[in-house]
Amino acid sequence: MNIVGISGSLRKDSHNTAILKTMMERAPDSVQMTLAELTDIPLYNGDIDVDGGPDAVKAFKEKIAKADALIIATPEYNYSIPGVLKNALDWASRPAFNSVLKDKKVAVLSSSMGFTGGVRAQQSLKYILSGTLSDVVRMPEVVVGAAHTVIEDGKVTNETTLKFLDQIFDVLTQ
Repeated sequence: MNIVGISGSLRKDSHNTAILKTMMERAPDSVQMTLAELTDIPLYNGDIDVDGGPDAVKAFKEKIAKADALIIATPEYNYSIPGVLKNALDWASRPAFNSVLKDKKVAVLSSSMGFTGGVRAQQSLKYILSGTLSDVVRMPEVVVGAAHTVIEDGKVTNETTLKFLDQIFDVLTQ
């Protein structure tokens, strides 16, 4: 199974990216997991959305198209998802109603340094994905509060958190 992880953060020391990298290391033998890069994706502009968009967009869409499932990890910015993630999803959602996101199985998780763990961003992300016709996995709902306390040297070290992350693989590989 081919799973692509997408982090909603561009930060070098992002908690969400650290979570996805930890998941890559813990993936079952039957799973190949890679990360999609959002850094070079330009702001969405319908004027340049021709022939699949710019090269960075084409590469992003191709990676999603080849994936059996996605895992999106998002921080919470002002009660919602970061603009960079929304922008990438806007590009991936084209052409409307027939995009690489249509019917794609997607698990979402969120993390933040706050105790709520980005739960509002996660709800916002699920709502956005419903508009792309993605197959959003309902359970498990993984919310990592106080993320800075469960990640050391770029890896998740908390056993309870790791068990929740492993449950995502259980659901995606069924």
